[in-house]
Amino acid sequence: MAGGGILTHGGAGKDYPGNLTRYVLITCIVAAMGGLIFGYDLGISGGVTSMAPFLRKFFPSVYRKEAVDSSTNQYCKFNSQILTLFTSSLYLAALVASFFASMVTQNLGRKISMFLGGLIFLCGALLNALAQKISMLIIGRILLGIGVGFATQSVPLFVSEMAPHKYRGALNVCFQLCITVGILVANLVNYGTNMIKGNWGWRLSLGGAAVPAVLMVLSSLWVSETPNFLIGRGNYSLAKRKLQRIRGADVDVQAEYDDLVAASEALKQVKHPWNDNGARISPIEMI
Repeated sequence: MAGGGILTHGGAGKDYPGNLTRYVLITCIVAAMGGLIFGYDLGISGGVTSMAPFLRKFFPSVYRKEAVDSSTNQYCKFNSQILTLFTSSLYLAALVASFFASMVTQNLGRKISMFLGGLIFLCGALLNALAQKISMLIIGRILLGIGVGFATQSVPLFVSEMAPHKYRGALNVCFQLCITVGILVANLVNYGTNMIKGNWGWRLSLGGAAVPAVLMVLSSLWVSETPNFLIGRGNYSLAKRKLQRIRGADVDVQAEYDDLVAASEALKQVKHPWNDNGARISPIEMI
C-alpha cells in the first residue's frame, strides 16, 4: 500500500467526531468504483480464453487441441506458453507497477494516481478490443496490469483518508464489493458475448473493461485531494478547510487536524520505513 498515510501518533483510541456527509459518501463510492477494473479483469480473461473465435485467431494450436483432438485431457489442451503469458502478464505488470504507483501516490497525490491508473487501463482495454496480433494482446494486458497496480494502491488509501473514523471500515468495504461486482459483471458479459454470431464477441468482452476505466478517470477528475496529502505537502490552511468540509460544517475538527499534522511531522522523521529496528512505524496505520 502506498505511503503517505497517517500513523497512530497521539490519536490512538480516539473517536473523532465526523458526519457521513453526502460529499464523503459519494466521493468514497465513486472512488471505490476503481475496484471494478480489478474485478472485471479477474473475471473476463477466463471466459475469453475459452471462446472458440478468440482461440482460432490467436492460439490456433490450442483451438485444434480443444476442437479436434479428443485424446488429450483438459489441461493439455490449454498447455500454451503464449496463452499463459497472455493471462499472467496482467498480474506481473500489476506487481511491478504497484511499487511505482506507491511513489506516485505519495509524492503526487491520490487524485493523480487514480487518474493515471484509469487512463492507462483505458488504453489497455481499447488495445485488447482492437487487437489483430498476439503482441497487441500482451501489450494491452500489461497496460491493464499497470492500471490495476495504480488502482489498488491509491483507491483504498483515498477512501481511508476521506472517510470519518467510525465509518472507515464500512466505506472501505465498497472497494472490495466492487471487485466482486466486477467479477460478476465480467462473467455475465462473457455469457452474452459468447452467443454473438460473427466471431467478434470476444472483442466486446475485452473492450468492456473500458467502462470501469472511464468511471475511474471521471471520478478522479471530480474528487478532491485528501487533507492528509495536503498536510504532507505543507498546505495546512487548505487541508483544514477540506477537513471541515468533508466532516461537516458543524463538526469540531481541531483535534483530528492537530493529530494529522503531528502524524505528518512524525512521518517525515522516518528515513527508512522498511528497516525494522524494533520501533518500526507504519506509514499507513490510520488514526
